[in-house]
Amino acid sequence: MSERPVRLAVDIGGTFTDLQVLDARDGSVRAWKTPTTPEDPSIGLLRGVEEAAGRFGFALSDVGLLLHGTTIATNAVLERRLARGVLLTTAGFEDVLEITRHVRRDLYKLDLDPFPCLIERDRRLGVPERMRADGTAERTLDEAALPGLIARLDALGAEAVAVCLLHAYANPAHEQRLKALIGAARPGLPVSLSSEISPEIREYERSSTTVLNALLMPVVRAYLERLEARLGEGGFQPLVFLVQSNGGVCSLRQAAEQPARLLLSGPSGGALAAGRIAQLLARPNLVAVDMGGTSYDVSVVQEGRVSVVTQGEIDRLPVRLPMVEMRTIGAGGGSIASVDHGGRLTVGPRSAGSRPGPVAYGRGGTEPTVTDANLALGRLDPDYFLGGMMTLDMPATRAAIAAKVGEPLGLGVEPAAQGMLTVTNAKLGAAVRLSLFEKGLDPRDFALLSFGGAGGLHATDVAAEMGIREVIFPREPGTLSAYGILYSDLVQDIARSRVMPAVPVSLPAIGALVAELRAEAEAGLARDGVPPERREVAVAADMRYHGQAFELLVPWPEATELAPLLARFHTLHRQRFSYADEAEAVEIVTLRAIATGRLPKPEAAEAAPTARPALKGSRRVFEDGAWRDLPVWDREALPPEDRIIGPAIVEEPFATHWIGRGWTASLGPAGALIARSDA
Repeated sequence: MSERPVRLAVDIGGTFTDLQVLDARDGSVRAWKTPTTPEDPSIGLLRGVEEAAGRFGFALSDVGLLLHGTTIATNAVLERRLARGVLLTTAGFEDVLEITRHVRRDLYKLDLDPFPCLIERDRRLGVPERMRADGTAERTLDEAALPGLIARLDALGAEAVAVCLLHAYANPAHEQRLKALIGAARPGLPVSLSSEISPEIREYERSSTTVLNALLMPVVRAYLERLEARLGEGGFQPLVFLVQSNGGVCSLRQAAEQPARLLLSGPSGGALAAGRIAQLLARPNLVAVDMGGTSYDVSVVQEGRVSVVTQGEIDRLPVRLPMVEMRTIGAGGGSIASVDHGGRLTVGPRSAGSRPGPVAYGRGGTEPTVTDANLALGRLDPDYFLGGMMTLDMPATRAAIAAKVGEPLGLGVEPAAQGMLTVTNAKLGAAVRLSLFEKGLDPRDFALLSFGGAGGLHATDVAAEMGIREVIFPREPGTLSAYGILYSDLVQDIARSRVMPAVPVSLPAIGALVAELRAEAEAGLARDGVPPERREVAVAADMRYHGQAFELLVPWPEATELAPLLARFHTLHRQRFSYADEAEAVEIVTLRAIATGRLPKPEAAEAAPTARPALKGSRRVFEDGAWRDLPVWDREALPPEDRIIGPAIVEEPFATHWIGRGWTASLGPAGALIARSDA
């Protein structure tokens, strides 16, 4: 890898595939975008790499490292393009997956929507065995029953098998033996064990995670095989890592075995970038918003740290794995606007995607989107979209807004388009507000970091609604998730659930478990080829007050002393819930090791302003109820001394920024464009 100077980061989104290219020969970092190919994302990936190579002057054989964020696992779950699976569980517990949790998301709804269940009842088979919570066997695995189970797997046409036995987190022996026996009888049949993917308490969440992992194994393996088959073309043979939900990357081997770890692969790159920018700009508190073509992702950087949770969900399916804490709503540039029968204007969550895309793209789209509204109001230049790579269709856009929104509401094109943006900005502001308020945080203590291809057109309006006084537009915001991926490291999460009181008498058992976790972490990093000097292992604990049904993730850098761990827990509990009781008994539920393999990171050179006028000219823009001539600035030519007074527009090849009335913007450290409210 060190002999090949180019490092690539690729983030495959629903509309565009984003690339960041770092060339160690001159330290340059460049961005590129190409349309996503939903039928096979690897096609768009390779096409984007070839386009970037031609544009930036490097050979495919120069690429030593490819860091790849993908939505392949996410889309497979959302679209239910999953393998035909079978669940093997302890006899008598076949219905855990369908019983789920008795949680009412809508307290006043009489006809509740059932939680999704990915494996039907006749495909959930009981295994004669029983493990106790302390890890001892109440009933040993009945291997004589295995031929009958194999016959059932064959009859059901199993393409993947999930194995989730009772209390396997405490003792995985029965699961491991079952996997060995199935592997011997049916080689090549993917088998996922709960003790490998999620060795933690809570039967339903562990079952759901294991099932998701099993059903994704054939899907992700097929994609990785297609990708690897194309990697040899034109001398393109980089070392490849895939981005995980926790913000780190993993080897292709681990991605094939544990694809559930990829469910937030793409969006986590933006959170990584936010953490890096918080350090570069000395802004420890950031709320990062990524607005692309289909979604709006909100993550929080507090005191310089990106929030990580131990459980998330996708399409109401719990995933008991560490992942970057993120709130996602269906609001992006491609979000479709419509008027319902009651005359109510709605925007999203339906999206036009990349094909056909917004009406403005001229690819057959007929329903107006947020991008169309920005174009109709003059905020986008129809001749400079994606740096001039695509020309937008203004007449078709205005006609679609008039027909689908204006006429039903009795409005002209401009008020209709402005209404679309008002509704959109309200949704975006609500997502930001929830992400901060649920943690007891005040938006006024945060700066808004705006990125994604569509984010810059809405950031100052959303910030003004929230009372946030500073908005940061980073360099290359349209591909910032790929930028975060560019500087990622190998990360492996290892967990062991053991419910123990957090008292000194538990320290010997805790110490033995921590030593076991550290040894497994070191072995995993060694298996991925990380030299000892580049390895780091951090320890954390899931903790709760005795009697609580939920835990908080607490860092434990000391990993031997209980006093600082308990103090940290009480502080975190008070911050999150406005309550803490230091006299209350505290339990450690799960111990975790976060193993990090530091990848080499070439230094990036600071980009100098392009030698051309920073003020490009002016454009007619509909603002504050009237058409006005507003200044248009060139982001790449902007010097630090220039001040942009809103309302104004700032353009760069893959993003356009709206500087609202009452805001002033100028360049800051690391090439960031920083807008501040005059209020």
